[in-house]
Amino acid sequence: MLSFIPFLVLIGLVTCCIAVFGNATLDGASQVSLLVASAVSVLIGHFSKRLEWESLENEISEKIASCTPAIIILLLIGAIGGTWMVAGIVPTMIYYGMQIIQPEIFLVSSSLLCALVSLMIGSSWTTVATIGLALMGIGKAHGFDDGWIAGSIITGAYFGDKLSPLSDTTVLASSVSGTPLFTHIRYMLYTTVPTFCISLTIFLIAGLTMNVSGHGNVAEFMEGLQNTFVISPWLLIVPVLTGVMIARRWPSMVVLFMAILLAVVVALLVQSELVLRIAGDGQGLLTSYKGMMRVCYGSTDIETGNQVLNELVHTSGMSGMMPTIWLIICAQTFGGALTATGQLKDLMRLMLRFVRGTASLVASTVGTALFCNIATADQYLSIMLSSSVFKDSYRERGYEPQLLSRSCEDGATVTSVLVPWNTCGLTQSTVLGVATLTYLPYCFFNYLSPLMSIFIASIGWKIKRTCS
Repeated sequence: MLSFIPFLVLIGLVTCCIAVFGNATLDGASQVSLLVASAVSVLIGHFSKRLEWESLENEISEKIASCTPAIIILLLIGAIGGTWMVAGIVPTMIYYGMQIIQPEIFLVSSSLLCALVSLMIGSSWTTVATIGLALMGIGKAHGFDDGWIAGSIITGAYFGDKLSPLSDTTVLASSVSGTPLFTHIRYMLYTTVPTFCISLTIFLIAGLTMNVSGHGNVAEFMEGLQNTFVISPWLLIVPVLTGVMIARRWPSMVVLFMAILLAVVVALLVQSELVLRIAGDGQGLLTSYKGMMRVCYGSTDIETGNQVLNELVHTSGMSGMMPTIWLIICAQTFGGALTATGQLKDLMRLMLRFVRGTASLVASTVGTALFCNIATADQYLSIMLSSSVFKDSYRERGYEPQLLSRSCEDGATVTSVLVPWNTCGLTQSTVLGVATLTYLPYCFFNYLSPLMSIFIASIGWKIKRTCS
């Protein structure tokens, strides 16, 4: 029972924070809540299990160190948001997208487009940080609410990420469960495709029935973009080259850095006047250098003559990612404390007591993966922990390993973006500028996937055994 106390403390504190601070909870209140819950976990471990502080500190330090690559990627994504905006790449995609995508089919089109891009590149983060930003602009111009727009983008991005052979979570889930990669992907189709079709149907009906009044905004947005940026289809060469680098399986950090570098060159060559305005008074190379440095690391306000468009093209650079990084560190501290004290394993062993048949086994796996997303704030650790806890149970009951790998992905990969302090939830809310709790109700694919996984298991469809 002691293992529940840190979670009860966290839930109580976060609930109070949401009631008091609302959408500003992630500005600092949630971070403090996580540290307080971590302290409670450490105190329980120290006094009930006589654990030494050094062992607890080492575990927490290792947990924080494990998220270093994600932190670096977050900083690079912040820089990409600024450079791709000032270089005119995102404004160009918004400009032409508003002419091509009709309001009635915008939501379903944005999901399909993000799904295609994410499937090809294997990264929901990169998809949201590039094409997702452009779609946010198009959706706002058409008059859609932020939650609907972000929900359609995230739905498509995580569908593609989940099924792409280039996705790190897909590879991880298949490898830790001992399932061949393409066997794992084929088996996920039974739950993933029906869920995505349901989500698309909802977006299609919503788009056809919504009374959006953004036609005037489209004309104003197009005029504002033309007056502020140089709009040209040639600017789309940068995302094309980025896609080529991803397809050639370059490391993520290298791809993001090269994408930033290309955007900087384009900005200096094509949007030189805008760069000088951002830098302030002055001319010459040093002033341009100053402007681009500001774009990469800091906040950038661009006057377009339209207040809504001003907010859309505003960028925060690397500095805008600092609250997210702060929260990640606090969340990793909490996860490290739970792991070091053994409280996380105690709670997961409790889940095994409820396993009776196929449906309860899958439900327990999915529930554990979701729980780990909340407790450890990391989708990779959630996949590994849920797989390690249930691997023997699946083997003993004669199930083929692809059922385990699919259940882990259905529970961990797609739900990570729904947790406000998870690395995925933090990243997507920061990049899109939409609070996690605002877009959560509209991420139909992400919360229907675990339910679909349990439903398919309950009816026994395509459930394979290694023995009778």
